[in-house]
Amino acid sequence: MDEGLFDMSEPTNPQPHPGSAANVAAKAPLAVRMRPRSLDEVVGQDHLLGAGSPLRRLVEGAAPASVLLYGPPGTGKTTLATLVSQSIGRRFVALSALTAGVKEVRAVIDEAKRRLTRSGESTVLFIDEVHRFSRTQQDALLGAVEDRIVLLVAATTENPFFSIVSPLLSRSLVLQLHPLTDEDVRVLIRRTVADPRGLNGQLGLAKDAEDHLVRLAGGDARRALTALEAAADSAAATGLAEIDLATVEATVDKAAVRYDRQGDQHYDVTSAFIKSIRGSDVDAALHYLARMIEAGEDPRFIARRLVVHASEDIGMADPTALQVCVAAHQAVQFIGMPEGRLALAQATIHLATAPKSNAVIMAVDSALADVRAGGAGTVPPHLRDGHYAGAARLGNAQGYRYPHNVPEGVLAQQYPPDDLVGRDYYEPTTRGAERALADRVPKLRKAIRGE
Repeated sequence: MDEGLFDMSEPTNPQPHPGSAANVAAKAPLAVRMRPRSLDEVVGQDHLLGAGSPLRRLVEGAAPASVLLYGPPGTGKTTLATLVSQSIGRRFVALSALTAGVKEVRAVIDEAKRRLTRSGESTVLFIDEVHRFSRTQQDALLGAVEDRIVLLVAATTENPFFSIVSPLLSRSLVLQLHPLTDEDVRVLIRRTVADPRGLNGQLGLAKDAEDHLVRLAGGDARRALTALEAAADSAAATGLAEIDLATVEATVDKAAVRYDRQGDQHYDVTSAFIKSIRGSDVDAALHYLARMIEAGEDPRFIARRLVVHASEDIGMADPTALQVCVAAHQAVQFIGMPEGRLALAQATIHLATAPKSNAVIMAVDSALADVRAGGAGTVPPHLRDGHYAGAARLGNAQGYRYPHNVPEGVLAQQYPPDDLVGRDYYEPTTRGAERALADRVPKLRKAIRGE
């Protein structure tokens, strides 16, 4: 990692040379330019940055302890490592586990030894994506960390108790970073709009556009600023004085809607086949099946469409539909054509005549919409995995209640993240086998939520 990326100072020359460090910094991504220059600018992670906390003391240069920063993307791991690098009297070296090997690690350690012996200068070694280091690469760090030849600051998005060797864990503080709250992201966005390192007040930001950016961020500062930068570029290019909601939506969604298939005969017939099944017209469905078979359509493609629509259009109204379609897919692969047409026809008839429910696709798509809009809160501590060394240190699996310990097998307990408590996704119909679920699901929700 280039240390120049961490230089957040404003250029003193109003017209820097095109190749100058100041000009390069000015062209850096918005998320890099807005990286905090002090603890006072850090947004979020209040649980780690209180007065006298190990992380604050480390950043302030008063606590020579190696740390493992564990948390999702965009929560400030690289930022905190940068702030450590700025501590007085410390040399900063950054390595990425994606590109560095044992040779590079040992070279850093050797140079750190020379500097420590010659001038007393200590070295901070930042390793990003440390979970990608092999056991051998991690072992190469042990001696230098234990003897404090280097102060290790390592960042990982994966649970370190799974991905980091025990000796290195025991020599380091494990600090867990949390996703930013919506308010944290909002503060960051507003600061960026006004800050000279950001948009410098040259563009306004509509309230509904700001709200949308907060939802899109999902607690990830980098994602929020990347989306803001793209929207700002688009607004500036079209001469807008303010970033509005339409600009944000168009900019962010552009990649998602870029791919579009042409409506030729192949897709028209396939569409009619599926819609005939959904409409319970068994005869029309068989007609379009015959046309596809006769045209030489890949029978595996037909079988895959049937498997999909067993869940999309029938779902829990007839749970056997999926089993029939999976069996048809296997039969086609096993016996081939033309005999495979029989299994395809049987599955088509089953789906077309079955009671219909789209509750499955509505439920999962509603859940996905919440997640994509940023509604992916932290897993409640009592639900987290507690079956590994160190889980208790993270507060995992404390207070979990085992449903089988009560006669009903259902008890009051929070399962979703805090922000999604009370959110209903699955709404069963009263058709077919799903009728029983239409009665049972509301009762389950009341029992679980203690209503």
